[in-house]
Amino acid sequence: MRIGLTYDLRSWYLERGYTMDETAEFDKEETVAALEAVLGRLGYETERIGNIFELVEKLAAGKKWDMVFNIAEGLYGDGRESVVPAILDQYRIPYVFSGPVVMGVSLNKYLARLVVEAAGVPVSPGIIVAKARDIDNASSLSYPLFVKPVAEGTGKGITTRSVVHDHDSLVTLVTELLEKYHQPVLIEEYLPGREFTVGVTGNDIDVKVVGGMEVICKDNLPYSVDVKENYQDIVRYIPIDDACRQECNEVALGAWHALNAVDACRVDMKADRNGRICFIEANPLAGLNPIHSDLPILSRLNGTGFDSLMEMIMNSARKRYGLP
Repeated sequence: MRIGLTYDLRSWYLERGYTMDETAEFDKEETVAALEAVLGRLGYETERIGNIFELVEKLAAGKKWDMVFNIAEGLYGDGRESVVPAILDQYRIPYVFSGPVVMGVSLNKYLARLVVEAAGVPVSPGIIVAKARDIDNASSLSYPLFVKPVAEGTGKGITTRSVVHDHDSLVTLVTELLEKYHQPVLIEEYLPGREFTVGVTGNDIDVKVVGGMEVICKDNLPYSVDVKENYQDIVRYIPIDDACRQECNEVALGAWHALNAVDACRVDMKADRNGRICFIEANPLAGLNPIHSDLPILSRLNGTGFDSLMEMIMNSARKRYGLP
């Protein structure tokens, strides 16, 4: 089976003048090479396609693949993770991971909250602010609050200032984020408890929790892009203990089914002031660097190596499309 690889290589964009912040979610060469290697070990023939611009060029030239392994994040807008799967749908080319609707809803953290909460999964009270004058709507929330852009990944827009304790600080931060990221801002009641992330694989009723881990940041720092890039010195990852595992798994599976994700997804969650585990966000396009990304790390901590994780993902995608 011939597998095309779609991805956003960070160096490709940096060479063309994009900034480090704009490309924070994009992959390094080592990740693409690792995916090629593991798919080869699993018996697949691979071909590098590249980003959305390169995909369009190849499709226009008449190229086709038996399946596409898609990890392309996209560049602009809250539908950026939906672009590659939407195009592949039009060409009737099978691909790994969720479709455009699931990608778009999940990237918009406010929409994801609405869907997941409607399914009965706990979330922290919150609102969305599109303009600075809407900040007064936050008066119904109890401080401290947590503030972040509504549709960024990899902890972009999150800093030590994200935990806000008063109205003046809230106005200042929300105004800054609106101007910098050109998108609405999500304001939630801060979840002060333990933080977890859980990985799920499969599709339909054939779903499996591959494992979970607790994320412990030094000095209680928020899990921001800077913390993630320097995780070796700042973060400890440990398997979820028996006391919390079932509740964490229920939140992860509840979110998975509510969003209708497929093949693989990572669900982030945190405990509120009463110890209840609340959904934060879902990532149906989770990072897949075998060493540094959260989904491979939590899988490894729970006895599932990178090759086995990738085999689960590929088997799930093939089963969805009825491919032998």
